[in-house]
Amino acid sequence: MTTADLLFALLGAVALAAAVLPRLLARKPLSLPLVFLALGAAVQLLPLPLPEIDPVADGVWVEHFAEICVVLSLMGAGLALNRPFGRATWQGVWRQLGITMPLTIAAVAALAWGLLDWPAAAALLLAAVLAPTDPVLASEVRVGEPTDAEHDEDEVRFTLTGEAGLNDGLAFPFVAGATALAAAGGQITGGGVGHWLLVDVLYKCTAGVAAGLAVGALLGRLFFRARWRAMRLSEHSEGFVALGVTFLAYGVTELVHGYGFLAVFVTACRIRSAERTHGYHGVLHDFVEQIERLLTAGLLFLAGAFVAQGGLGPLSWQGAAVGMVLLFVVRPLAGWVAQFRAAAGPRERVVTAFFGIRGIGSLFYLAYALDSHDFGVPPEVLWAVVTFTVVASVVLHGVSATPVISRLDRLRLHRARTNGAGPDPHDHEVAGERL
Repeated sequence: MTTADLLFALLGAVALAAAVLPRLLARKPLSLPLVFLALGAAVQLLPLPLPEIDPVADGVWVEHFAEICVVLSLMGAGLALNRPFGRATWQGVWRQLGITMPLTIAAVAALAWGLLDWPAAAALLLAAVLAPTDPVLASEVRVGEPTDAEHDEDEVRFTLTGEAGLNDGLAFPFVAGATALAAAGGQITGGGVGHWLLVDVLYKCTAGVAAGLAVGALLGRLFFRARWRAMRLSEHSEGFVALGVTFLAYGVTELVHGYGFLAVFVTACRIRSAERTHGYHGVLHDFVEQIERLLTAGLLFLAGAFVAQGGLGPLSWQGAAVGMVLLFVVRPLAGWVAQFRAAAGPRERVVTAFFGIRGIGSLFYLAYALDSHDFGVPPEVLWAVVTFTVVASVVLHGVSATPVISRLDRLRLHRARTNGAGPDPHDHEVAGERL
């Protein structure tokens, strides 16, 4: 048996499992990511000639593998959001980005600096890496497929999906700040702070949003209103076009040194707004979701194998404590504070605060940062802390998402019927109930 033959067989098995398992796991307290983590660990324990997984030595392919997973998930999330963009309609999302994310970064950086005794650059890097949320890893807490109705998304799913769509890009300035701090030997200077604010925060965020709006407007017009029918791609139902949209938006934005993650999500939202009720959005979303599911399954399978190989060996109890405090204390408290007096009801605010799922974005940001600088902490230790936190999040939220969200759905349905919507209320009537 050769390693290449074994890898082909495993690749085929993972692809087939990614297609079958979502149906088998439906309504069960198990998520697809959790199953693939377990499968990766189980296969690694078998007496098979499997290659060693080393994210430090192979950081480049880890970075780009995770990068592709993230940009595809951002495209899928943007296409799936039915609710029109606005200050009031997206109120929950803005609160998560403007309050929860900064509070989380500050708290995790303080924990890493105080409990782990890490240098300031490494502490900030860990906080920035663990800042993005990732509802892709628990499908129950993200919105479903695009529909014609603008108000059929409950507040929990909408807020968590919108938050994850934008905070994957907004983590970049903090990663850049950690990188600049490491390059300056941990010394904060006025010039360095000014450059960070003007370039890494202001210019790159603005460029990302502007590029996303421009590409989305151009492609939206091309898809739905082009004079030549051959160019009106919405009439041809070709899902692979979503890959072209994703990579074009990402590549163009990166060429002008903007944040490509922001651009991809904004592009998807802009295309959706060009013709909100068109069925072509469903075609694009379904194709992206299939590719995203396959890549995510593969990456988590490798993550499980990495853990089984001893990837968490450098993890100390202090590092594990930082991850657990983030999941059980920091994120829930920060999320609850952010959602105080928001449109959601009390139960919905608690659930939104709790499901701050860490995932693929964290793996990308860590590989990206470690490729360029030394942060004064062994890379193996950083990988152990981040991997432990992601695995703990996948287990915790993967097991709890289905029963918790199903409970909310049943309560909303009961409340809608009680409030006069009839025995078979419409989706928007159910989603509009506040719990």
